[in-house]
Amino acid sequence: MKITKIFSDENGESHFDDIEVPLINQGEIGFLSEDINVKKLQFRKVSADYDYDFHHAPQKQYIVLLDGGVEIETSLGEIRKFQTGEILLVEDISGKGHKTKNLEKKERTSLFIHL
Repeated sequence: MKITKIFSDENGESHFDDIEVPLINQGEIGFLSEDINVKKLQFRKVSADYDYDFHHAPQKQYIVLLDGGVEIETSLGEIRKFQTGEILLVEDISGKGHKTKNLEKKERTSLFIHL
């Protein structure tokens, strides 16, 4: 399963990295990853005009886009667009951070899973 990680390097610049979470065939119930320990789970809704300038992630967390897409820009100017159902691993809790804005002018919901 592909997940996009956002992280800060030793100079504080934010970057994207595509990582693969291995899934193991469990027969009739499907393919599962290894267990991942988490601290908390949080639901989030943002307004249609969401456009958040450079910021850090408040903690290391997975973000699951439940509906609506998002555009994220790193401190080096790389921009990627993510759609409903995609998963991000956000680890840039220091450094220059990243920008985030809705792809469409509609409310967007997501799920934060704190690590």
